[in-house]
Amino acid sequence: MQISSDLGFNQSSFIIYCTTEHTIFSYPMVESRYAIHPIDFRTYDTSRLRKSFLIENLFKNNEINHVYTHYDRLIVGGVNPFSKSLFLETISELKASFYLERREIGVINVGAPSTITVDGVTYTLDYKEALYVGRGAKEIQFHPAKEGEALFYFNSGPAHTSYPTRKISLAEAETAELGSAETCNQRTIRKLIVNSVLPTCQLQMGLTELKSGSVWNTMPAHTHSRRMEAYFYFEIPENQMVCHFLGEPVETRHLWINNNQGALSPPWSIHCGSGTSNYSFIWGMAGENLDYGDMDVAPTNQLM
Repeated sequence: MQISSDLGFNQSSFIIYCTTEHTIFSYPMVESRYAIHPIDFRTYDTSRLRKSFLIENLFKNNEINHVYTHYDRLIVGGVNPFSKSLFLETISELKASFYLERREIGVINVGAPSTITVDGVTYTLDYKEALYVGRGAKEIQFHPAKEGEALFYFNSGPAHTSYPTRKISLAEAETAELGSAETCNQRTIRKLIVNSVLPTCQLQMGLTELKSGSVWNTMPAHTHSRRMEAYFYFEIPENQMVCHFLGEPVETRHLWINNNQGALSPPWSIHCGSGTSNYSFIWGMAGENLDYGDMDVAPTNQLM
């Protein structure tokens, strides 16, 4: 086997060529995030916290970026088909002949209206609409927007069987209004990829929109040891930020997050946040339990 890096090395474009007598494989470089014990977590400084849990650079022109986590093997990714269409190629971590050989994926459009082609069928996604693609789909292609910039955020998890590909519009989402202006957490929750809307193996995704004047999300804070969660914050106004809280209920820490950045939440960790203005975020979960309401609440007045 010969390994070469003739394209050069950087975090986004390094490609490994593995040459055998008959085959050449090329894999995009992927960032891995390893599982962390809650006792070790307590010793982390700001830099270590950010390296372990913050996802900063999801969207780069004409690239698909992957963060492979060891929390329920969830992959968090971003696609920016700026000036050309991009194929979802397999990555070395999967040891699979194609990306969804043993996986499912959920995609939410956070940019201009654009299209995704799955095995020859093209789906048009408007802003905040979602696409679920089940195990076994082989050719997935993301296309540039006709006007504006196409940005697709995705989560992918292992799948034990195949369910049909389906687009989910905002009108088809299961929608709930929660919180109040008095507690600064009035918000709309849109459940897009959940088992009450369509069948999935373990993946769940949706988005939450904070009303004007509200800044707190996911209150009361909670944990759910049956599954992990990933957040993606967007619609954060210029010069504003969100403070994302994580950790055990009695050992909390925080991350300051900019627009179009994400945060990983281990199963033992709470996840909530407060912004310097209202904003929106996408939540995604993977694990053994598809019950959206399965959570262990951490009373607000007992957080530390």
